Amino acid sequence: MSRYRWAFAAALIAFAVVMPGLELLAPQGWRISQLMPTIFAFTVIGLGLNIVTGFTGLLNLGAAAFVAIGAYAYSILTCDIYPFRLGFWWGLGASTAIGAAVGALLGLPTMRLRGDYLAIVTLGFGEIVQDLLKNLEPITKGTTGINPVPHPVLPGLAFTTERNLPFYYLYLAFAIAAVALCRNLRRSRVGRAWVAVREDELAARASGVNAARAKLSAFSWGAALCAAGGALNAALVGTSVEPGYYDFQMSIMVLCAVIVGGMGSIPGVLLGSLLMFGFNSIVLVRLSDALGNQASSGSVLASPNNWKFMVFGLALILAMRFKPEGLLPAREVRARMRRPASAGAPTGGAKT
Repeated sequence: MSRYRWAFAAALIAFAVVMPGLELLAPQGWRISQLMPTIFAFTVIGLGLNIVTGFTGLLNLGAAAFVAIGAYAYSILTCDIYPFRLGFWWGLGASTAIGAAVGALLGLPTMRLRGDYLAIVTLGFGEIVQDLLKNLEPITKGTTGINPVPHPVLPGLAFTTERNLPFYYLYLAFAIAAVALCRNLRRSRVGRAWVAVREDELAARASGVNAARAKLSAFSWGAALCAAGGALNAALVGTSVEPGYYDFQMSIMVLCAVIVGGMGSIPGVLLGSLLMFGFNSIVLVRLSDALGNQASSGSVLASPNNWKFMVFGLALILAMRFKPEGLLPAREVRARMRRPASAGAPTGGAKT
């Protein structure tokens, strides 16, 4: 089954590579490649959350906080109104490192927390980061956000809003690199420690796994990828975006992508990101354009953005009802979810 999941992921990536060329045969209104870089950036974010929640089994409800940290760190380090002006590549690397450091700092006091308690801490952390960004106006420019933020730079390529193709392939390359990184981490010693903690932390400790170190590394790696995705999104849109953008709803959307696709599965996260963020960035955009006249009439239901979270909630309900392990789950997760409730229970011995 694992072989088929990775074959699907390879086919998905191959289709993404040739999609801009295939779009030339389609009508102008059906072309979506200009919207895909945003999905690629959020795919990197989803892969980061999958390390924490999917690989290690730690429920993190504050992914948006690390996205915001990456976006604002990149904006401060590259924008002309600040003295740093590092440029795209140095700014991206520095913002990723800052996200990893903040993830480690959050992981230190929460290593002994589990389940709902950890979820509440990460939820509170997300709200704290959002309020800090709003109130540190001399640094973060408050509710207006930081702009203009420089676009990526590559020799011989012009990254502008009029030319989407360089963005498309560069961000696709970042998504593929994130997939390769997560795959290598999952197959490494630290990745096996993450899975051992997820399956049974007590048994992992008894087997010599340093569970605290495994959790800390998971927080750090996951936060790094989330921050990198936030920096990529800021470089794409040319602004850090105002702090309200990085709210709890963003964390839920990223979590939905991981759950619907399949927790602990890299191909599953790719599929979940395509479905969830594709719906948000492509389907809703097209519906808004098609219903422009009705949406401007003042009707609440006429605007697709007013009922998108109903669709996300319905997707979660259907997923939990019919595919609780996700569409493309990891092998261990699928086996555990389908295991009968009585499995592992003592069957009793012969009467004496």
